[in-house]
Amino acid sequence: MGESIFCFRKCRLGKIMGCIQLLLGSLVIIVSLSSLLRFYSAGFFMHDEDICRHFYGVSDVYDHFDIIALTSRVDEVLNKMDTLQDKIELIVQEMEKNKDQLHRSGISKLEYKRFLEEEVIKPLYSAHIALRQIRLPRVENMTIKEDPLINTFVIEEIRKYITLKENRHKKVNIYGTEGIYNTIGHACVSMKKELEEYMDYDIGSYCKDDWNIAQKLMINGCDPLPRRRCLTRASKQYQKPYPINESLWRIPDGRNVRWNNYLCRNYECLSSKNPKRGYTKCSGCFEMDKEELKWVANASLPVDFMIKDVLRIKSGEIRIGLDFGIGTGTFAARMREQNVTIISTALNLGAPFSETIALRGLIPLYVTLNQRLPFFDNTMDLIHTSGLMDGWIDLQLLDFILFDWDRVLRPGGLLWIDRFFCNRKDLDDYMYMFLQFRYKKHKWAISPKSNDEVYLSALLEKPPRAL
Repeated sequence: MGESIFCFRKCRLGKIMGCIQLLLGSLVIIVSLSSLLRFYSAGFFMHDEDICRHFYGVSDVYDHFDIIALTSRVDEVLNKMDTLQDKIELIVQEMEKNKDQLHRSGISKLEYKRFLEEEVIKPLYSAHIALRQIRLPRVENMTIKEDPLINTFVIEEIRKYITLKENRHKKVNIYGTEGIYNTIGHACVSMKKELEEYMDYDIGSYCKDDWNIAQKLMINGCDPLPRRRCLTRASKQYQKPYPINESLWRIPDGRNVRWNNYLCRNYECLSSKNPKRGYTKCSGCFEMDKEELKWVANASLPVDFMIKDVLRIKSGEIRIGLDFGIGTGTFAARMREQNVTIISTALNLGAPFSETIALRGLIPLYVTLNQRLPFFDNTMDLIHTSGLMDGWIDLQLLDFILFDWDRVLRPGGLLWIDRFFCNRKDLDDYMYMFLQFRYKKHKWAISPKSNDEVYLSALLEKPPRAL
């Protein structure tokens, strides 16, 4: 009897211990699952970039960040330092082997100085400069950003050229952006989404009506754009253009314009009296009664030069030229009446500027300030600029543009700066930019625009530069 009671108690205790172990095991499993869930929610099972995104709130860790180029530049610096160290160690070993000979020869301080300069300081300086040239990515609005391909290039002039040129005084420029990229096509790296959208089409079919996407890519430095293998759309109601004897001073037929991507749907809507016309620059450009007065009527300000006065300076020599501005081709139309052929740059900044120039029987050139002019050296008789550049433009960007214009102008060619305006305090900076080429001054005028701003107009002649 006693043995059976003892056995019962022993079995009962074993069951209790088993239940406790089962309960503890369940608790361990629950705690483990809870811990795993907490680790997962904290991001410890994510990839490296996901961890960064979770903890630091960076929306896209590698967006606009050329890690390969950055790594290669760092490796370049490290290799230079390693080479310098190996060289110095080798020289010290050689000196140790020949120390008796060194005692007898006696190196002069001048030779020692030359050795330090050539073998130590120069390589060290080169590595130092290479290290300073590395541009680390920056975080803006919780996103890591880097100037496209900036760490790919070593030559400083290329790096200066491709770096974003921010507008002066934080102004918004003619394109509605806060800066300009001089382009070698590198900015396409930072506009992958837009570029892929632009190139997403059915081969051999009709293109989408997406010229505004193409223009956005161009303005932001993704230029030149790749060619596409689709058919360009035209207006469904396209009509024959007016004959040349009518088209120069007549508003084109609005049925020849694709209006889908403009606020306005006809030329009447583009009137300067309409506050919802969709564009701000050159507000009267689509009103021919106003356009006909430009460059021929009596000037209201000293900065307004007349075409007949300009052509008289180089009588018979001005035959071809470029109008780098924003407008509907009126300058080219006036020059055509003087038997001068002018190519007009044009972007459709809220209105059909480019189409209007072509429909007037003139030549539009669809380019931005970002790119090099597609003309050979020393070919243009005249470059005229009006309304496009003003006090927002970065000085280094302007420097690259002016040197390109100088390249295109022939010796004896004229640069006509027409109503450039800027803050009065910035005038000296811009005057230096225009005068640095030592062009001959034919005309030079400054007039107040407002209390804080001034107009500058100039007519300058490029000097001959023989080899």
